[in-house]
Order: sequence, then C-alpha cells, then structure tokens
Amino acid sequence: MKRLSRIALVCAIACAVVVGGSNIWVIASTKSSILTYEEATTRAQAGYIADAIVVLGAGLRADATPSSILRDRLDDGIALYFAGLAPKLIMSGDNATVSHNEVAAMKAYAIEKGVPSEDIFCDHAGFSTYDSMYRAQSIFGARSIVVATQSYHLPRALAVAQTLKTQAIGVPSDYQSYSAQFWYDVREIPARTKDLFKAIVGVPSTVGGEMISLNQSGNVTN
Repeated sequence: MKRLSRIALVCAIACAVVVGGSNIWVIASTKSSILTYEEATTRAQAGYIADAIVVLGAGLRADATPSSILRDRLDDGIALYFAGLAPKLIMSGDNATVSHNEVAAMKAYAIEKGVPSEDIFCDHAGFSTYDSMYRAQSIFGARSIVVATQSYHLPRALAVAQTLKTQAIGVPSDYQSYSAQFWYDVREIPARTKDLFKAIVGVPSTVGGEMISLNQSGNVTN
C-alpha cells in the first residue's frame, strides 16, 4: 500500500508540474501578443493588416441570438474590422446540428452592425478553441490573424495559433463581468495544457474539408 501511495504521489506531483508549467508558458509566451484596442488600431494605422479577424463562438440564447459573452466577442471583432485590422471576419463556432447554428447568428449580428455580408466567412466546424485556430489556417489559409475573445481565453487561443505557425495577436473583449467567470478561469487551466500539447503534436481538427479562399465572397460559406 505504501508503494502504491508513493507512486500515486509521484504521479500527482508530475501532473501538477506539467499542468502548472504549461499554463505558465502559455500565459508568458503570449503576453506580448495581447494588445489593447488602442494599441491594435495604432498598428493598423502603421500598415499592419492581418488576413482575418477570428471571432470565437460562445453559445446562443434560447431564442438563437448570441449570448452576452458572445456579443462582447462580436462587438470586439466588428470594431477591429472597422478599424482596419483585417479585411475579413471569420465567425468560428458550433453548427453541429441544424437547430444549433452558432455561426449564422454571429454573421447575422455582424451584418446588423454594418459589416458587408461578403466580408464575413462562417466556420461551421469551430467546435472548440483548438479547432477554430487549426481551421483558420488549414481551411481558410490565414497566415496572420487577430483573435477576438475575452482576456481569460486569449492566451490559449494565441498559444495554439502560434504553435501551429500562424502569426496571431489578440484584443480582449472584456466589456463586462460575467457571473460564471470563476468557472471559466478554472476550466482554462486544464484546457491550456490539453490544447498546447495538441498543437505541439499537430492533431488535426475534428472536421477537415476543402480549403476556402479568403479572397472570394464570404457568402460561399453560408
């Protein structure tokens, strides 16, 4: 029993070291890639233009409209689009079933805010942060992206993208506080470790598909 206890203790310590170390690396390595809106717009004015702004999905309300956390991400991405950070938006979310079409709601919201439909691409298979980052490059051919999501989520998204050799910066969409923020923060701890190792190995996204050029109208992805 003592031997088993020692083995269990060693395994627990090793796990803690791996999780803790990977989280520290993810946060530290992406810190300089997280910009304020003002810093991002300054880059745009200086001539920086990414291939696309990727807005990450975050669920819908019962009436199939974006949740509050998703609206913040959308407002962030839309503001960056109008600031000239990129000529295209990629709405990446969950469309696993006909009744749950996250990206259609995201695109409709952006169109209501004045973004031309042809500049909005839908990634219907952005089932996870990892899938969204992987598919931005593998399906849409984006070599440089701006990620729109909350600050607690940005380090993981950017670390995945950068490990997959995509140039990526992020602008936090922290427009309000969320009642479930504590659980979001807790969930990120194992998620950072999991996604980092997937990116290191180069695990393919859940769904593949043919490449979609960002040089055409985004309406081809409706």
